[in-house]
Amino acid sequence: MVWSDAPSHVCRGGDKRALTFCCPPVKPCPIMIALEEAGLTPQDYIEIKESFAKRTRLGEGQGTCFGSLVWCCKPSKPCPLRDMAMKRINMSTEEYMELKKKLSEELVGTSEPDTESVKALADAFDVTPEEAREALEDAGNDLRTAMKILRMKSL
Repeated sequence: MVWSDAPSHVCRGGDKRALTFCCPPVKPCPIMIALEEAGLTPQDYIEIKESFAKRTRLGEGQGTCFGSLVWCCKPSKPCPLRDMAMKRINMSTEEYMELKKKLSEELVGTSEPDTESVKALADAFDVTPEEAREALEDAGNDLRTAMKILRMKSL
């Protein structure tokens, strides 16, 4: 898979990298917290996504909820509108995820695990901060995945 450590959706606890899979911020939801963590205003977020859409095939997607694949969710979430749009333009899941990863990097860059998450994992799983940081790095800063990794190691 092109983006093996892709985060869960923001609305399902994914980290700020998952903003790449979010809709426009049109209602109160976890996107607001992720935008704050990323240091983005809703307007910045919209402008970055719209600019990326103009430069890539994620700008295509007539018939999707917001008229562009740039606003669509992860392929693991069933969506016939996204899937039909991708099929219509002959876009593979691999290409889609590669573009979504690049969009995520434009939105939030690539970052180190934050110290709060490292401490919380270390405390919760009774491991050293180094082990917690390593689990977060292996999980691409996705806290849920890091928890799964640490759970598996404790078995």
